[in-house]
Amino acid sequence: MMNTLKLQASMAITLAVVIGVSTLFFTVILSLLGVFDILSLGLFVVFFNVLQWLIGPYLIEALYHVKKVARTEEPQLHEMVDRISRKSGIKAPQVMLAQIPLPNAFAYGSPLTGSKIAITTGLLNTLDSGEVEAVIGHELGHLRHRDVQVMMFVSILPALFYYIGYSLMWSSFYYGGRSSRDRGNGSLAALIGFASIAFYFILTLFTLYFIRLREYYADRHSATVVDDGAEKLSEGLVKIAYSTERTRMRYRNTTNLGSLSSFKALFISDPDSSGKDAQALSQMGMRKSDRELVAEYLNRKVTTADKILELFSTHPNMVERLRALQELA
Repeated sequence: MMNTLKLQASMAITLAVVIGVSTLFFTVILSLLGVFDILSLGLFVVFFNVLQWLIGPYLIEALYHVKKVARTEEPQLHEMVDRISRKSGIKAPQVMLAQIPLPNAFAYGSPLTGSKIAITTGLLNTLDSGEVEAVIGHELGHLRHRDVQVMMFVSILPALFYYIGYSLMWSSFYYGGRSSRDRGNGSLAALIGFASIAFYFILTLFTLYFIRLREYYADRHSATVVDDGAEKLSEGLVKIAYSTERTRMRYRNTTNLGSLSSFKALFISDPDSSGKDAQALSQMGMRKSDRELVAEYLNRKVTTADKILELFSTHPNMVERLRALQELA
């Protein structure tokens, strides 16, 4: 639970660590190996990630069956997006509808497509209008903070070391059957490759932490631009978690919902953690009001296992996230 200044400072420090340590490690690699080959690989990884960012929206729309929603089809949805965009100080993004049963929402875009916000049909069927409004506030927070661009940049660094590591490890096999000098070069390449893979995993943990901080930041934005946004978003998140697992059970034999987690970092709530959240809600009893469910959920203890699982998650622990929202309420 952090105030705005601490949250911004944490994000800045984390980003600085990721960039600074990556630059240092990359410099060491360049000093030990041929500069041109490694630089060529680095340029290729950067190019590949930028290309993925540019065409990513088309892939997302194909995977999630996204279509543009006319104002006449969903006038209330358009009105919400327009109003909250004005409060956020940004141009209203294109309003899209994702034809999938999982309740969720996501913001995305690129210079080729412009900014977009997508709401799933499952979300519209699960949340009331106030909760949908709070979810929209969260997604517009991502656009306001330029998270799509920031995360594209941050994701390049782990990918760079991943490809460098595997490239060097494969090249070490090439040197293995040659002269003793070449075998020495192969051993060095294998060692640096292994270190790069290890560094990739470490860097990924920092990146995931940075992503979780951006989620807290977007939650805070929703609480500031939506009336009673903290309470509405809290209730919406609890209902999303419960309904996601029920939807998985309902469609498990007819629809491949697993593939819908491919871009889960975009979602407002991680669908892969819905099982545990739904189990906790079932124990509380869904006959209670939304506010009572949030209150009881907040009383849950965050265990050591929960904290370890969070390290590898794109989204904050639900209890911690709700507690942070309650501080804003």
